Amino acid sequence: MKVDVRFVTLGFGHLGDRDLHPSIWPSPPPDLNSLLEERESTQIPKNGSAPLLVSVQVLVSNVFNVDILRYTVSYMLILRLSWLDARLAWNASTSPRHVVTLPMDSLWTPGLSIREALWTEWKDQSPQAVVAQDGHVEINLSLTTEANCDFELLHFPRDQSHCNLSFFVFSNTVRELEFQAHARNEIVSIKREYVVSDVKTRALPQQLVPCFQLTLSLKNTALKSIIALIVPGEALLLADVCGGLLPLQAFERGTYKVTLLLSYLVFHSSLVQGLPSSSSCNPLLTHYFTVLLLLLFVSTAETVLLAGLLARGNLRAQPCPSPAPAGPPRERGNPGPGPEGAPGGGKGSGRSWAEAADRIFFFAYVASALCSQLIFAAIWIWATCESDPPPGMAVPHGGQPSF
Repeated sequence: MKVDVRFVTLGFGHLGDRDLHPSIWPSPPPDLNSLLEERESTQIPKNGSAPLLVSVQVLVSNVFNVDILRYTVSYMLILRLSWLDARLAWNASTSPRHVVTLPMDSLWTPGLSIREALWTEWKDQSPQAVVAQDGHVEINLSLTTEANCDFELLHFPRDQSHCNLSFFVFSNTVRELEFQAHARNEIVSIKREYVVSDVKTRALPQQLVPCFQLTLSLKNTALKSIIALIVPGEALLLADVCGGLLPLQAFERGTYKVTLLLSYLVFHSSLVQGLPSSSSCNPLLTHYFTVLLLLLFVSTAETVLLAGLLARGNLRAQPCPSPAPAGPPRERGNPGPGPEGAPGGGKGSGRSWAEAADRIFFFAYVASALCSQLIFAAIWIWATCESDPPPGMAVPHGGQPSF
């Protein structure tokens, strides 16, 4: 996985006891002392023996391009970071301004990176920071990112998944920096397939660097998938059941069954390509449509088999043409014994047993179709699936990633 890691390294010149009004700040000469002072000012602000507390508010403004085949989601986020830097405070008697706006490259800010991100694009390459009189700093960062998401697709298209975005600062340690994160869902449009039902933040335990995790709960509205997947499958099954009402000796019945089977094979191939696959917890619809395919195959095979046996029995029952010896003419209405010694020959018995077997199979097929629907509904309601552990946790020396 290629991760586009972007750091924003920010610094602010050492001010000492000089007046902090931005209009009268002098530009120090580029000597060694100024370079050392600049290096010192770009370090994280001190908070005594406690780590610096950075408050982060994550505003989720948009979630788009949910790709279940690639297990990726694209987000648009706004980060509001604030902390206290006592080095930036100034005396109110010397400057009447309560806040000043400074470029981010002139003061320290935490460099954030997202662990699950495939790429990250910051909307504003030169954002501004607002500094209050007491040294309180606040910045707003807008970004778009595409990240991996472990979708729980067992109940697709009525699935609910939890996607994580883990923010890390690799330039500091947990003794220097601590996050206090909050999240808010600001998505106002619901005209999409997946909607955000909940947003939460939490601190990741046992990490060597400061971090926090944003969790978004995505819910599938599913109406499009139900119409495109489930309704055609049910319609084909009902059409196959109705096809069993056609007479067995009718030529149209075999053609009808074979056409349905070929149509479902085309539908099943497109369905398999449209559903995701994973190492565990594949969608239940994959197994459901496979069962429907087997039912259609058994129904078509039964029709072809019984129709073939019935046609072969009729051919055997027909008498072979032979020249008849001249004799007295038979009376009209008395055709005489058939080839089997009985009127009408043996076609009636062969047809009767084939039709009886077809009738029994029809009722058994209807019962099987109904039972499969009920069993699938029960599995859909009560089935759960626990995904396999990732390879990093399954091997003897694996475990939760830590930095």
